[in-house]
Amino acid sequence: MNLDLSSLRSVLAAAEHGSFRQAATALNIKQSALSRRIRHLEEQFGVLLFERSSGGVRLTSAGTSLAPAARRLFDEIDDMITAAQLAHRGEAGVLKAGFGTAVSTSKVRTVLAEHIKSFPAIAIQVTERSPAQLAAALGTGDVDVAIVAGEARQHSGPTMSLWSERIVAALSSRHPLSNSEVVDWSDLKDETFLLSQWEPGLDLRNLILKKLAAPGDAPKIETWNASNENVLGMVEAGIHVSIHFESWTSLAYSGVRFREIRDASGPSHITFTACWEEHNRNPALARFLETLRQTHHPTTLT
Repeated sequence: MNLDLSSLRSVLAAAEHGSFRQAATALNIKQSALSRRIRHLEEQFGVLLFERSSGGVRLTSAGTSLAPAARRLFDEIDDMITAAQLAHRGEAGVLKAGFGTAVSTSKVRTVLAEHIKSFPAIAIQVTERSPAQLAAALGTGDVDVAIVAGEARQHSGPTMSLWSERIVAALSSRHPLSNSEVVDWSDLKDETFLLSQWEPGLDLRNLILKKLAAPGDAPKIETWNASNENVLGMVEAGIHVSIHFESWTSLAYSGVRFREIRDASGPSHITFTACWEEHNRNPALARFLETLRQTHHPTTLT
């Protein structure tokens, strides 16, 4: 049976107004057209839906049973249309976001919270991976967007520079420099730096070399295949020093002191980068990128 939705709407309008004439006016159609629609539906169902009289119309018991179901059907259709429109505008759907930094310790957490609050119909699936794994996931579509600290070296597609964070030194509370509010890069020239191979280890290594390397005198750097949390655990135990970006200062290591590092040009920073694939047409991705451009792209900051 092919159900004519216009006939159902005519039934509901007639039930609401108690008159075919008034219902036709409300629907902006001729009364004869409305009458034909309703008669066609009655013939399909094999029942009378209205009692007709010179004073108007009223639902029969069959019509009274039909009307609530018809209203629910149109409510569901309206919800379906709204959901489709939201998805088309990127205000609903699923966004698969990958991060090369701990969500719990970085500004990424704030970015996600803001986006979820603005677009509650978007479901965000979060994963943490290495930059190389994120680049591969972008290519396969397992991730729509990735945010990494530093440069996106393994990604050849479009990128967007986001916010930057200050670089801080991580020192054991027993280290003499831990009593200083600010540490100069030159104060660290004789230290051994302990870094994680994980993101953004290479960017931090390059920064150390840029600040401290001299002809015939390279800084001492050890790189471990361990998480940044484990690196900080070693620093807390008194093994070497490390550098991180400032959001890591929220971690609770009672034996670690975080101190801003400066030189003549001021504090050092690391920039976060968003990456995605040009061919990805997920509207939820387009909406998220627009949010990043409006609220977190450096050119929009004052």
